[in-house]
Amino acid sequence: MTTLLTLDKVSKQYGRDSWALKDVSFSVKSGAFVSIIGPSGAGKSTMLRCINRMIEPSEGSIQFQGKETTSLKRKELRQMRTGIGMVFQHFNLVERLSVIENVLHGRLGYKNPLTGALGIYTEAEKREAQEILHALGLGEFMFKRCDQLSGGQKQRVGIARALVQNPKLLLCDEPIASLDPNASKVIMDHLRSITTKMGISVLVNLHQVDVALNYSDSIIGVNRGKIVFNGAPEQLTQDRIHHIYGSEAGELIMDLSEHRRGETTTSYEFG
Repeated sequence: MTTLLTLDKVSKQYGRDSWALKDVSFSVKSGAFVSIIGPSGAGKSTMLRCINRMIEPSEGSIQFQGKETTSLKRKELRQMRTGIGMVFQHFNLVERLSVIENVLHGRLGYKNPLTGALGIYTEAEKREAQEILHALGLGEFMFKRCDQLSGGQKQRVGIARALVQNPKLLLCDEPIASLDPNASKVIMDHLRSITTKMGISVLVNLHQVDVALNYSDSIIGVNRGKIVFNGAPEQLTQDRIHHIYGSEAGELIMDLSEHRRGETTTSYEFG
């Protein structure tokens, strides 16, 4: 597998003495599923937003598909972002618009300002959006307003909007944090299958250790803006969970023990 994304000593400073990220370095291979875990405020969201330059890093290098992203100007940055889909915790949908309209917004990065403002899409783009919605189990909701959907359905719309970009990488910022366990499993199954069946890399922020263990090819642990673990799921020991989560580690270690006893299962249902 080729390397798709590389971060080298990336830092983000807020104010004089506040570092959200400090010397973060890691890489993501094409077609890999990578989870980032850590306590609230550890810097996980800042990391994802630096990758697609929603936030400007203070220091360091970020390369996507072999290109340095931190120096890209407006037009080049827009082009780079078409290759990186973003899935948000709170969906970021236009609630009054239909499901299909929200999904087609994922094509705006390919449009000039006029066709984008007028919402002009090709028949091929509309067909692709419909096919993705069917694959995500949302075909019957295509023309419903998004404010009529459940949280899990809204998140699937968010995934569809990201996929219609034809990205190489999906950045998912706590995509199941506001969902119930059943809806969470549906979302994670789809994300894992997007990797295995479509070859799209997924980089996902999670708070749930058991979910990260169940779905990931590799796991990155973050604490206070620094990477304190980067390895395979089977390398994530109780001591390492303590190192990542500190005082929050107790319940998460129970999740680890249950996982190691084989009490969790995964099924992939995309496509």
